[in-house]
Amino acid sequence: MEFVYEAYEIASRLLPAALALEERHDGPHDLPPNKGFAMTLTCFTSYDIRGRLGVDLDAQIAFRIGRGFARALGAKVLVVGRDCRASSAELAGAVTQALLAEGVQVLELGLSGTEEMYHATSHFGADGGIVVTASHNPIDYNGMKMVRKGSAPLDGARGLSAIRALAEADAFGPAKTGGQRVDVAVEARAAYVATVLSFVDIAALRPLTVLVNAGNGTAGPTFDALAEGLAERGAPLRFVRMHHDPDGTFPNGIPNPLLMENRPVTAAAVLASGADLGVAWDGDFDRCFFFDHTGAFVDGEYIVGLLAAVFLAKEGGARIVHDPRVVWNTQDIVATQGGVAVQSRTGHAFVKQVMRDTGAVYGGEMSAHHYFRDFAYCDSGMIPFLLICELVSRQGALADLVAGRKAAFPSSGEINFRLKSPARAMARVREVFEPLAQTVDETDGLSLSFGDWRMNLRASNTEPLVRLNIESRGDAALLPQKLALISGVLQDD
Repeated sequence: MEFVYEAYEIASRLLPAALALEERHDGPHDLPPNKGFAMTLTCFTSYDIRGRLGVDLDAQIAFRIGRGFARALGAKVLVVGRDCRASSAELAGAVTQALLAEGVQVLELGLSGTEEMYHATSHFGADGGIVVTASHNPIDYNGMKMVRKGSAPLDGARGLSAIRALAEADAFGPAKTGGQRVDVAVEARAAYVATVLSFVDIAALRPLTVLVNAGNGTAGPTFDALAEGLAERGAPLRFVRMHHDPDGTFPNGIPNPLLMENRPVTAAAVLASGADLGVAWDGDFDRCFFFDHTGAFVDGEYIVGLLAAVFLAKEGGARIVHDPRVVWNTQDIVATQGGVAVQSRTGHAFVKQVMRDTGAVYGGEMSAHHYFRDFAYCDSGMIPFLLICELVSRQGALADLVAGRKAAFPSSGEINFRLKSPARAMARVREVFEPLAQTVDETDGLSLSFGDWRMNLRASNTEPLVRLNIESRGDAALLPQKLALISGVLQDD
């Protein structure tokens, strides 16, 4: 048995092939030939598109998916954006041509983050949106994230299965007429900036130095637009930028600050710049990660708690949605502030739907996804950065805001176990620990509470892994003890 913190292998040896896709692309007007035969598409996941270039995903497959998307939604107007990966321009071009072939008006964002596609879909009243992105996946991957009207999520039960069936059959027939392209990049970004800035009280901000690491992903230009808007409104914030320019070769590694090995460079820059806090984004910047003024990484579950308190101070009694992996800190804050905590399965499609069903003002996952009712119930990596700047301005250093919460509810962080048979391993854990538990919850995996400590164990959908989180009530020493016990039970046969 091997247990490690989550790590994605960066397949740099395949970079030339990925770059070649861009080099042989003659522009988005080149319609991929219709091969006209059914095929199984392996790039569909539970709620998005993701796969290896040239294996699971290419321009022809993207074209099929685009036509399937438009037809499944019965769409007349759709938004298309893309990240900075070397292959994204060609794939987005193929999607655009597919939508045109379905007679759709295509609102083009160009280089943009996932949340900009979300926002534009609602802002323009479009029937849906697609952004071509692989976010934090290895360099030889790409994918798509899609929403329907109102920026509502798509999952297997809400459209993805229909899109897949249409794309696999590839029986679309001749191209329709009436499709057109409209460049909305400037208008869309201006509207997005106005919405994001509406979440922060500019007058409450005090002079802060903030280290921002875009990871050479897509965040840089969008951040610059936000920074310009902040300056125009008199915000006294100073930004120190690093790895800021989009670069699809990712010269400083794939932007995924959730990986422990990727954190030291940001931590060191925070210290070197004397920043009050640091922020780092993943490739499509729908997740943001925080570092305090000492360079210490702030685990996502504590940011969820802080943001829950921010919204409950504005809207007493509101509902707050959280995922089931690490819950006690968030539940305690929500209860103390007079709110209602609502648990959802892990994953953006599930959290968004629960928020819509309950009217929750905010939802957060420990993996650094943060969702906002007034942002079409979608996740954003820029709104949390502004809210934390405001919170630090009002209440003091981020390290101090988090210290008490970590002491009250210490957690292990997510630990991944690579196993030959995850199902058998989880069954052994259930057999040993469930009889001792005070409560059992199967919202997502197996959650067991024992009074003074709690665990959540989930199997990966894509790898032979189980993911473990442990938390306690004020007793950090319990965490390694319980980890050792659970690790022993998880041992392979």
